[in-house]
Amino acid sequence: MAAFPAPVPGVSLLLAFKPTQKNVVIIGGNGIAAKRVFAALEAEAKVLLLVKGGLDAACEELRWRAKQGQVELFDLDTLPCASAMPADNWRDAKALDSFIYTRPAKVHLVCIADTVSTNPANRRTYASALEITSVCRHRNIPVNVTDMPDLCDFTFMSTQRFADAETGEPSSLQIGVTTNGHGCRLAGRVRRDIVASLPKEIGAAVAKVGQLRDLAHIPVGPEAAGLTEDGTPVTPNEPVPQRTHEETDAERARRRMKWVAQVSEYWSIRRLAHLTEREMDAILDGQEGLGALVPSASSPAPSIVDSDISTSIHDLDLVPSRSGRIFLVGSGPGHPSLLTVATHSALTKHADLVLSDKLVPEAVLALIPSGVEVRIARKFPGNAEGAQMELMEAAVEAAKRGLTVVRLKQGDPTVYGRAGEEVIYFRARGFEPVVVPGVSSVLAGPTFAGIPVTQRGAAESFIVCTGVGRQGKEVKLPGYERGRTLVILMGVARLPQVLDALQSTDENSDRRRDGPAFPSNVPIALIERASMPDQRAICSTLKDISAALESVGEQRPPGMLVIGWSVLSLWDKGDMTVLEDGAEAHDGERVKLWLGDKLWRVTEGLGAEWEGW
Repeated sequence: MAAFPAPVPGVSLLLAFKPTQKNVVIIGGNGIAAKRVFAALEAEAKVLLLVKGGLDAACEELRWRAKQGQVELFDLDTLPCASAMPADNWRDAKALDSFIYTRPAKVHLVCIADTVSTNPANRRTYASALEITSVCRHRNIPVNVTDMPDLCDFTFMSTQRFADAETGEPSSLQIGVTTNGHGCRLAGRVRRDIVASLPKEIGAAVAKVGQLRDLAHIPVGPEAAGLTEDGTPVTPNEPVPQRTHEETDAERARRRMKWVAQVSEYWSIRRLAHLTEREMDAILDGQEGLGALVPSASSPAPSIVDSDISTSIHDLDLVPSRSGRIFLVGSGPGHPSLLTVATHSALTKHADLVLSDKLVPEAVLALIPSGVEVRIARKFPGNAEGAQMELMEAAVEAAKRGLTVVRLKQGDPTVYGRAGEEVIYFRARGFEPVVVPGVSSVLAGPTFAGIPVTQRGAAESFIVCTGVGRQGKEVKLPGYERGRTLVILMGVARLPQVLDALQSTDENSDRRRDGPAFPSNVPIALIERASMPDQRAICSTLKDISAALESVGEQRPPGMLVIGWSVLSLWDKGDMTVLEDGAEAHDGERVKLWLGDKLWRVTEGLGAEWEGW
């Protein structure tokens, strides 16, 4: 047996690189380049942006950052080049080589982002990227190439920077997830699940521990330099030495840092986040001894997350009824607290078999007792009909064996949930299903994003439609009515087609839209994973929503679109003047007041008031 574990290749060496005031070159002017620029700026790097075509060819965010002086932007096409070769793969590489050579300070990283583009004419070829990476490696500069992992010396992880829940300011806490090229979208999902599982105070806790560390060093001399709680013994259970009159500055510094390690290890995140300076002084001076590690009665109570989720299997009726039953059950938009009493009972008391749609979140499925079989629909683009039939056949087969089957759907089963088809199918086979309504995301989704679908003075009615018909066919969308809110389900994946159908004025528009075209400044909200901890709402106008969606990166299904003046009606002080006579003349000012100096606004997560439900 080996004395130590054998290294297993296939992963990356994870480092936290601080490029403070170091040159980072980013090549490209697209949304991916903008993300790389933002990440580098947050790490306090000096960003040198090379864009083919210069400022005019860069995306809006990069143009703005260049004008603000946050980055130095250069036109890659006009950079001096030692080679007269016309081929792009030679010319750009030689131009970059000359650019790096003439910089007064060393370039530490190069990121090539223009290898991905919806326009093939603007997409850098593999041959060109290979030439650039060869130049970088010749100069010992690590390089990253988007979507070409074999050319990369390093990759970007799916990251999250946490904010202080009280102040809203970004904290120093970051997490990153990588699958090392084995599932980029899965890495994003894992990151979101990690973020959702952590307490909201985690950012504030890190800030307070950082403050505690700083205080631990203040009263002592140079002996404390470089001393951290990481230098304490491997086991945090070793007692912290008591303060004595004879201790030296070095001993005092060591003792105080041990207290930092102790509270970091044993105190709850919530208590760390609420540390006061008085408590910090008491901890570091050892005034309370080991008793300081015992939370007081006034400290925040620990959060119980998992202990009350599962239901005992002893609550199950283990003897099935003589005749099986089928329930068509709506699980609401996703948040477990929005389950109706009837749905909760169906899942926890009556079900012998649960046949669930794939969009039902794990937080709802976790309520199902462990002794109940759960099958998830295998519905993916291209096999929806086959998967639907598979579930209906499984429900009938189980019901014939005397089992109670819960067919679990997200939202309400009758709102684009195909409940009608299943009712007819089950009835024809001798089972009259019980349809249990659910809270529909049509209403709950906008509400969670702070948007009313109807609002006096802004929206007198609302209409719901789907963004895609049977077998992927295009549907005819409603026309524009100023006092009406339009809610579109299953439309995010076809956003360009939806936007074109709503705004088009060509001769074919009457086949795609029933009524007048929508003005381009009409507000729209794209709401993803409504009611879940990783909910995201992207608010903009019809004109800019595509750019907004591209800027935020990966999508988070399921998503919905809410379109109309109700979207801004409850923002800040509210706007109930939309339907007044002559209000259209002020729509430009209305939108600017809503979005400020930005083209869109992105809101992440749920409000703190939903924690603990």
